[in-house]
Amino acid sequence: MYVVKRDGTQEKVFFDKISSRINILCEGLDENYVDPPKISQKVVSGMYPGITTFQLDELAAEIAVDMTSIHPDYAILAARITISNLQKQTHDKFSDVMQELYDNVHPKTGASNPLISKDFLDLVLKHSDVVNKTIDYQRDFDFNYFGFKTLEQNFLLKIKDRIVERPQHMMMRVALAIHGEDLESAFRAYDYTSRKLFTYAATTLLNAGTNCGQLSSFFEVQMKEDSIEGIYDTVSTCARVSKASGSVGMSFQKIRASGSYIAGTNGTSNGIVPMLRVFNDAARFITPGARKVKGTYAVYLEPWHADIFEFIDLSKNSGEENLRARHLNLGLWIPDIFMKRVEGNADWSLMCPNECPGLDTSFGDEFEALYLKYEKLGKSRKVVSAQKLWFAILDAQIESGMPYMCYKDSINKKNNQKNLGVISGSNMHADVMQYSDINEVGSCNIASVALPKCVDEKTRTFDFAILHDIVKVAIKNLDKMIDVNNYLIEEAKTSALKHRSLGLGVQGLADVFLMMHYPFDSPEARELNKDIFESIYFAALEASNEMAKKSGPYPSYEGSPISQGILQHDMWDVQGSARLDWDTLRANIKAHGVRNSVLLAPMPTTTTSQLLGNNDGFEPYQTMIFTYRSQAGECQAVNSHLLKNLIERGMWTPKVKEMLTQSNGSVQKLPLISDDLKSLYKTVWDISQRVIIDMAADRAAFIDQSQSLNLFSAEPTYGRLSAMHFYSWNRGLKTGMQFLKTSPVEAMRLTMGEEPKEDIEAEIEQTADDLAAIACSLENPEACVSCSG
Repeated sequence: MYVVKRDGTQEKVFFDKISSRINILCEGLDENYVDPPKISQKVVSGMYPGITTFQLDELAAEIAVDMTSIHPDYAILAARITISNLQKQTHDKFSDVMQELYDNVHPKTGASNPLISKDFLDLVLKHSDVVNKTIDYQRDFDFNYFGFKTLEQNFLLKIKDRIVERPQHMMMRVALAIHGEDLESAFRAYDYTSRKLFTYAATTLLNAGTNCGQLSSFFEVQMKEDSIEGIYDTVSTCARVSKASGSVGMSFQKIRASGSYIAGTNGTSNGIVPMLRVFNDAARFITPGARKVKGTYAVYLEPWHADIFEFIDLSKNSGEENLRARHLNLGLWIPDIFMKRVEGNADWSLMCPNECPGLDTSFGDEFEALYLKYEKLGKSRKVVSAQKLWFAILDAQIESGMPYMCYKDSINKKNNQKNLGVISGSNMHADVMQYSDINEVGSCNIASVALPKCVDEKTRTFDFAILHDIVKVAIKNLDKMIDVNNYLIEEAKTSALKHRSLGLGVQGLADVFLMMHYPFDSPEARELNKDIFESIYFAALEASNEMAKKSGPYPSYEGSPISQGILQHDMWDVQGSARLDWDTLRANIKAHGVRNSVLLAPMPTTTTSQLLGNNDGFEPYQTMIFTYRSQAGECQAVNSHLLKNLIERGMWTPKVKEMLTQSNGSVQKLPLISDDLKSLYKTVWDISQRVIIDMAADRAAFIDQSQSLNLFSAEPTYGRLSAMHFYSWNRGLKTGMQFLKTSPVEAMRLTMGEEPKEDIEAEIEQTADDLAAIACSLENPEACVSCSG
């Protein structure tokens, strides 16, 4: 048996050499569980003649990760093996790596094809000595196996299929691309991200320093006009954003409904469905960058639009393909009057914006007066029961998880950009809420704070001083990105420089609770949740105020609520806590203003949470056992916090693992698990949705944009969904729901295409139980939502 070394020579296999390498990498791991000889034996048994040393390391890593459910230290070992393997394949000088990326040639033609910009390479070479010395490659080993594999597959730059970057190279690349000649700030940014205190969004990690140079993640686009020219101009805008790994949100309530007269052609409009099919095909066609992720578009519509029923059906799994747009995310932009009409079982009028102008550019009392005026004038295209439309919405959500629920009046009443005009749509995650018009494309730079880095596990305390520091550094980095970003769309540059919008989020809130031994639904967790987000808002405002002292407030500052001394929590009638010196901060803002119109937008962090080893955003865990897919197949990993507790108590056995797998990752029905652990390790399916909504409302007072709130129901019914939606609306949330998520079994059944009943009224008449639940949910939402967990 022989192996092929990295230089191409062959060498006989020596078991002792393999064993010695694994032994070295096991240093510091728990010897009671991690068994180096056993791994070595498995590696040897999986070898074949001619295997390369690179493949040998990959095999060893996959064997180790497959043993993660025995003890979490195996994941550490797997990471050490695979990271060590990468370091042997790559240059140990950052400047050499950047030079190699710049010298890249086209694999077919041999023509020059640099993967980073000339300006960036010049910057690196100019400061190569100090930059190379600053990088700490030992920090590569702080990634767990799954986080490193996510980096490897999605973010580290490649030449052909060969990875040439290490994780530390990527982080330094991003830091230098943002700060340029300001090396002090660049090295501080590198230090914070390499210690995994916060991370930028995927778009920034991919594009920083490259010829693309587009660093912003989310864009909000307005249709320039309701015409062929306007439609295809908007498609072009979306395509350019998607090509650069950005995502787009669009509002369509200004687009005339089907059957409307078109003066220019003397014809009639086909409505928004055929138009959205064009956007759907664009989303399918465009593959951004190296990640191979399809275009990500979200479209929003208000429920008074005459095409609303067809719009709702676009995302369904069943039905004719030409009436579906499954590559689009759909969202509703809901005025309060619609919710009141549903609640009162009243009629609802559907209208065409071409015949009823002004509805899309008004909100609150002004919108309601205009809507009632058009009803009295007989402008309605069709009048339906408000509950008929409501149940059509719920039916679509049960089948596809969409449409989103965004509450137009709450968004516009409680927003710092209300001086600019009416906000009419959001982004693909329903968390970025910004003004846009035909001359401005709203854009947002994104990052998330790793909350677990603020916890002292020994004392089980949360360090707000550390959080404060991380937030200020992250905010100042995001603001700097506005000035150095390569704007592919002039309208986005106009908006960014005028309003300087940022979107900071979090990840790992559920991990914080577990580290502090707070059940997710405990009073202690609820209070800490509120304190964390108040502290983040305070620190973000302080950082923005400090930048305004040096550079002045953002250009559209005057007339905004904050210019009048009104902060986000004032709009919610919530008092700031005595923990923070709000009086001094308010005085400083009054004197100098702030540099950014909006600062916070907690978003899903699925990918970047995998990088840093945290749970997604602010959500509870969905399961306590995970299945990962790799080239070698599937492997299972148990929640590291739970596994650690079970091992400490001598309760972890193969039988417990098998039971946990059979229970879909929930410990609640396992007799071997103690009650205190059952209370602590509840999944989102074990927690009442009222708890989820209450915690969202508590933090919302300190979020100046919105938050990507998912709702969960293992067995969704009209009654349960109505209860959840009306409860979140009554709590004043801006985003009442992004996705509705159901149990894996239910999701599988729906994907397989069970046809829903099309006649909703007939179904309601036949289902007395559902009617009772619906009535209960509308009359007493708090009681209903209590049992909807």
